[in-house]
Amino acid sequence: MTSLSHTAPEQSEVWCPALAPLHSGGLARPRIGIAGISIESSTFSPHISGTEAFTVRRGGTLRAYYPFLDEGRDLGEAADWVPLMHARSLPGGAVDPELYAAFRDEIIDSIHREGPFDAFYLDIHGAMSVVGMEDAEGDLARHVRDALGDDTLVSTSMDLHGNVSFELLSAVDLITCYRMAPHEDAMNTKERAVFNLLTRLRASTGADVQARRPAKAWVPVPVLLPGEKTSTRIEPARSIYAEVPLVAALDGVVDAAIWVGYAWADEPRCQAYVVVTGDDEELIGREAERLARLYWDARHEFEFVAETATLADGLAAAFDPEAPRPYFLSDTGDNPTAGGAGDVTWTLQQLVTSPELAAGPFRLVHASIFDAGAVDAAVAAGVGGEIDVEAGARVDANAHGPVRLRGTVFSITEGDPVAGTQAVVQSGNVFAILTERRKPFHHIGDFTKLGLDPASFDIFVVKIGYLEPELYDAAAGWKLALTPGGVDQDLLRLGHSHLADGVFPFTDTDTQPALSAVVHRR
Repeated sequence: MTSLSHTAPEQSEVWCPALAPLHSGGLARPRIGIAGISIESSTFSPHISGTEAFTVRRGGTLRAYYPFLDEGRDLGEAADWVPLMHARSLPGGAVDPELYAAFRDEIIDSIHREGPFDAFYLDIHGAMSVVGMEDAEGDLARHVRDALGDDTLVSTSMDLHGNVSFELLSAVDLITCYRMAPHEDAMNTKERAVFNLLTRLRASTGADVQARRPAKAWVPVPVLLPGEKTSTRIEPARSIYAEVPLVAALDGVVDAAIWVGYAWADEPRCQAYVVVTGDDEELIGREAERLARLYWDARHEFEFVAETATLADGLAAAFDPEAPRPYFLSDTGDNPTAGGAGDVTWTLQQLVTSPELAAGPFRLVHASIFDAGAVDAAVAAGVGGEIDVEAGARVDANAHGPVRLRGTVFSITEGDPVAGTQAVVQSGNVFAILTERRKPFHHIGDFTKLGLDPASFDIFVVKIGYLEPELYDAAAGWKLALTPGGVDQDLLRLGHSHLADGVFPFTDTDTQPALSAVVHRR
């Protein structure tokens, strides 16, 4: 097992410095549009992401989403911001194609209506799959570029689990991604993308747009690993990602980024990437290739962020009287923050039929199953009422059908902005959380608001991969349970068939790939 420190890595570079003074010929107050679509989509989940999955922000609500654009802050005051539309979803299945087209067309229509723009901030994830498409972000970026024209500088921020196709790369001018997994620097990365954009606009001289555009050195790396094996909390990702800000700080470099890629979509673009942007083409090409080689050479060294186990072995470890409390088990196969449907019942079925749990003395929380009908039944029974209901597997029944829950309604909580109404059903020593809508459980408050005090329970089984910071700090013991679902950690049993040739671990070879940088400038 890889030892873990319960302390996040030092991050001295996550907040951007003050903007440099405006140079002669630079744009004092450029007009900058904002738009994007953000979702991580598993093509191995039967879930289809529709309108109910997305939070759509427009106008002032969209600007307020970015705290670094607040009035009085450097970045907020440095431009006339024109927030158009941004649609953001919890990870899930592939997006309904008609919905995607509607979102994309709204963005394009808004660009035509509100433009022209000096620059544009495109806020995306990078792992959006759309039914019937193989490169949704490439399609979106191309449409945005066509609408903006060639004279608009475009900066893009992404999740490090996104994919950077050449179509996407060639449509934008600046591109970056997170440097931490878990993504504690998500908003910092968006700020950096805007900072880089404004820096180029303010420092340029004359009206030549080409003088503002950096070159981009792009290296695809034929490796595709799950996020749970590439956490920057542990080696080798910790050391590899520590190189990124050092490269970005070199003279002649604007930014550097490494993408892990998205493992649970079956598309040719799904693999790792390195992009270094800057004005010194020889330098950025050399550094991009060096980072790519570091990643490739470490491919056999990546390990899961915690010890893995079957669910049965994980429970056996948690049942040990000497095990530290609370003990967490990650129900990894149906993690809704990686694209799982969130209603796979395989794990809960094992729990409610476990003789060890039935006999006690262990009390266990399972988070969660979404099923609006089952929640309605719990509400009808009322707190303290008896219930006998089948729940889950309405979307993803591949591993198991609905689970039968017989017990007592422990609590009902209404009004959660993500989950809607939530009910906790106590079935023996298992406290099963049911939600009206899909919801990830990342915070201690997600449990305490339901009346579930972590100090009162021995074991938490949570649909998650690596534990998010609050749970990570709370877990006295932890294992990753390798369970089935749309984001199964055993990638080789999922059945990918559309990846590029030679991607590790689907192909394991000692042949060194070229890892040659393509240097591109619009």
